[in-house]
Amino acid sequence: MGIGQVAIAVAMTLQMARLSIADPIARAKLVRISDGLVIAIAVSLPWSTSATGILLVVWLLALFPTLEWSHLRRELMTAAGGLPVLLVLLGVLGMAWAEVPLLERVKGLTGFFKLLVIPLLLVQFRRSDNGMRVFFGFLIACIALLIASWIVAIWPDIPRGSRDPGVAVKAYIVQSAEFTICAAGLLYFVIESARDGRWTTLMAPLILALAFLHDIFFIVTSKTTLAILPVLILIYGARQFGPKGLVGAAAAGLAIAAALWTASPYLRDRVTSVFSQIEEFKYENKSTSTSERIVYWTKSLRFIENAPLTGHGTGSVPEMFRRAASGYSGVWAEASTNPHNQTFAVAIQLGLLGALVLWAMWVSHFLLFRGVGLVAWLGLVVVTQNFVGSLFNSFLFDFTEGWLYVFGVGVAGGMVLRQCDAASAASGRIGTV
Repeated sequence: MGIGQVAIAVAMTLQMARLSIADPIARAKLVRISDGLVIAIAVSLPWSTSATGILLVVWLLALFPTLEWSHLRRELMTAAGGLPVLLVLLGVLGMAWAEVPLLERVKGLTGFFKLLVIPLLLVQFRRSDNGMRVFFGFLIACIALLIASWIVAIWPDIPRGSRDPGVAVKAYIVQSAEFTICAAGLLYFVIESARDGRWTTLMAPLILALAFLHDIFFIVTSKTTLAILPVLILIYGARQFGPKGLVGAAAAGLAIAAALWTASPYLRDRVTSVFSQIEEFKYENKSTSTSERIVYWTKSLRFIENAPLTGHGTGSVPEMFRRAASGYSGVWAEASTNPHNQTFAVAIQLGLLGALVLWAMWVSHFLLFRGVGLVAWLGLVVVTQNFVGSLFNSFLFDFTEGWLYVFGVGVAGGMVLRQCDAASAASGRIGTV
């Protein structure tokens, strides 16, 4: 999409927004357009950062005229919708005591902004019945990405530039995160179909799920994903069958892990590389992904210890690492802009107060999806993936991983709330009969 086309799209959206104030028909059109734009964002997210950014702007322009303050206030008064906004507000306040230039403060704040979208999505998909189309669009985009991954794994010279084998666009950590969501959702659907005896509907989803998992375990994956998958297995077992299910899931997980360990040299190499990298760091001070995290986490704890309550201010992370790198050599001399841990990334800037709000937000979103059904499971997968992944990365502040969380929680959360509203209305009608 060219700049002229973007300008025309924005102008048309603004014109429709003005009409919607006085014209209910135009407002209804904007509601449909805003739903369609979220589907388009879900399709673009695995593939293009630029397209996603443009669609986000157009979507917000289409959405705002359709919002009612009473509905937005209702979501802001809940933990699931209000805590993300509170974390952003703390980020704004944190600019006041940061001892870095204004540009770095603003740059630090941009990582928080996407959280403001969560209550907007909760409102939109609490009223909309198009939520499942968003996840279906994301699945279609990931299937296309899966095919592209196979192509570049077979012919690694096809993509331009230096990329990891099996990665057509973006990075392997992003791709494996997206494939994990797809595989988890498809396998849930397969198990529920088998439980209900719908055998004819489960073959295609099962094949797709196995294809996503094959890519993760045999072609390209991140160590973060290898930590996330066992947690999802345990959560599923406990969620479906209680304590006995937890034990059964652990046993099944160990059996699957043993089989994969035997079958996949790539998987063995990814796991054992962690230990070899630790040895290289210990004896050679060599810079690797594992040694970098050890160094960054060690330094982060020192930063937090020096300003435990309110932190060093928004945007202070790069400056803190620059200062800490002075006088060192090897990996200790690297001046990172990212501690590779979401809690540390927040606590360095906003102290334990900010970290407390962050964890409260995760807990509130986890509890939002404590119900049953595919939608609740998808939301739980997104929250679990972000939480576990954020132990090793700053996922909320990264573009794709952050927006995956925002749209996953927002869309699935709105759908769960819509189901609750329908259930409440039905029980009310039964009570009056």
